[in-house]
Amino acid sequence: MMLIPCPWCGPRPECEFEYGADATVQRPEDPSSVTDDEWTEYLYFRDNPKGWHKELWFHRTGCHHWFVTERHTVTHEIAAAYPPSDPPLPAAVTDEEGPE
Repeated sequence: MMLIPCPWCGPRPECEFEYGADATVQRPEDPSSVTDDEWTEYLYFRDNPKGWHKELWFHRTGCHHWFVTERHTVTHEIAAAYPPSDPPLPAAVTDEEGPE
């Protein structure tokens, strides 16, 4: 079982959380100005990276807060967890390949 470090509640079992989305995808500033193809791309197409990735998670059975994690998609190691409004921690992940 993966332990996810909620910024408000501390490390908790993954069954308390719900994955929300890729935290790197940005909504178009003016949705009415994008084409149908661009809107389809935004809504449905996501990368499936191997390595470090920023994700939005929701603490469903705890504090009911959304937060960002920096998680390795192969090893499930979590390097950082912080509120979406906060900048990444100084020790944020820099190695794209992750641990050997």
